[in-house]
Order: sequence, then structure tokens, then C-alpha cells
Amino acid sequence: MDTRIKLDVAVVQRLVATQFPQWAGLPVQAVAEGGWNNLTFHLGTAMSVRLPSAERYVAQVEKEVRWLPVLAPQLPLPVPTPLGLGQPGEGYPWPWSVYGWIEGETAKPSRIADLTGFALDLADFLNALRAIDAADGPVAGLHNFHRGGDLQVYDAETRDAIEILSDEIDVMRITSIWDAALGSRWTDAPVWVHGDVTQGNLLVQKGKLSAVIDFGTCGTGDPACDLAIAWTLLDQPAREAFRNRVGLDADTWRRARGWCLWKALIVIAAEHDAHPAIADRHRVWIEKIVADHLEHG
Repeated sequence: MDTRIKLDVAVVQRLVATQFPQWAGLPVQAVAEGGWNNLTFHLGTAMSVRLPSAERYVAQVEKEVRWLPVLAPQLPLPVPTPLGLGQPGEGYPWPWSVYGWIEGETAKPSRIADLTGFALDLADFLNALRAIDAADGPVAGLHNFHRGGDLQVYDAETRDAIEILSDEIDVMRITSIWDAALGSRWTDAPVWVHGDVTQGNLLVQKGKLSAVIDFGTCGTGDPACDLAIAWTLLDQPAREAFRNRVGLDADTWRRARGWCLWKALIVIAAEHDAHPAIADRHRVWIEKIVADHLEHG
């Protein structure tokens, strides 16, 4: 069940005017592709306001404000710049934030000129992120839905989805892919992960990857979760280029398949009757995951 709240422009205008009077006269407008975890609004032409849409996303606000200024100078692409941390008010119950606006469109395939080049640029970004000192970073946990943590957390949920979908999937094969994902652990030092490398959080300009946004699920741990984009967006040539440039071992890729498989299965199980188009899109992910498993083991 979707328990996210909704806000109208007037509430955001009052929040800004009350807490950041220097921006009180700027227009506020809802963003067309505003994301899931946050309600996002334009503030003037150079800023955005992001407000958690549910209590489970609140811990991400101060984390982004704390860590984005540390990460940004060490990354090869623009990431959001925090400009202000707001407090509850005007009937809105949680902290919220103001960011500099980053131009670009979300990374739909039709907007990408060269998918393999895009994949290589994304791999370079993730490699740079992993190279940043993670010693004091936030350890994976509830604040980022265990991205970078142990995939075992989602074992019961995944097996329930497999059972629900048993009439339409190859249960033995899907279960073997899931078991393989659970069969190893990240044994190196924790590294930084973005945690939600999806089309909606990758921006393009002139057909190229231009920025990475929404670090609400960032944390430190196992980088496997950041590789699911290989099956959710990339085609086979781009996926192989991405795999080679990322340079992580086969076990990490098996865990990455697990992260993507978990999400695909639970979405199909939840949406196959109510929203068949959404379910079909996630079925394509599973087809790619199975093909990748057969090719790479």
C-alpha cells in the first residue's frame, strides 16, 4: 500500500517563506518527474526543494546534507549541492532540504545517444565513488533499506514472491539465481554506494550522462546493489562494457543479480493484476538476469 503523503505548492511556499525568507519571493512549482522517496519542487530557476514523502525516508535528509559536500569534490559528475536544511512546520511533519538545481532529463533510453558510452561513464562514476574513503561513512541499514548490506535481509520476501509467481516463472532457475546471490559476501573493506542507481536518478544532457542525483539511499558496504542498472537500463553490449569497466568479481555480479531479481519479483507479485504494464517491464529485467546468469554463471 502506498502510504506516501502529498503536498501542494502553497505549503512549500509557506515553509520556504517562514524558514528561508531570503527566498520567499521565488516561485515554487512541482517537478514533473519528482521521484518516489521525496516530493520535489522547483524553487525559482536555480534551486529545488525536496521533502520526504513518508517517515521511512526521513533519515536520508540529514545524511545527504552531511555527506554530499564530502563526496562531490571527489566525483567526476555533478551531484546535488545542499543549500539549506528545513525543519517541520506548516503542517508538514519532517525535516526537508533545499538544493541547487541540476539541469538535465532522466535517463530514458530514447534520450541516450550512445548506450555503451553512457555505461562506461556511469562505471567511471561508480568507480570514483567506491574509491572515496568510506571509513566514517554510514553503514548500510534501515536508513537506506540495507543497500550495501546483506541481501539475506530480503530472503523471505523474495521467496514469498517466487511462490506467488510460481505459475508464470521457472521456479527452479529463479531460485538457483537467488541462492547463488546469497552464496557470497563482500569481504573487502566497505566502500561507498549510491544505493539507488536507477534511470530516474541519472540525468542526461545532449544524449550523455551529465549528473547523478538522489543520494538518500547512499551508505557504505557492498557495491553489488549499484550494479542492478545493468539489467534495468543497459542492453547486452552496454552491459558487457559496464561489467568490464567496473572490474568487480563474479560473486559481486551474482549478488547484483540478486538485488535486481528481488526488486523485479516483488514488483511483479504486487502489480501483476493492478498494473500489468509495470509488471511487464519488470519481467523484462528477469529475462535479462536469466540470460546473464546463463552466460556468466
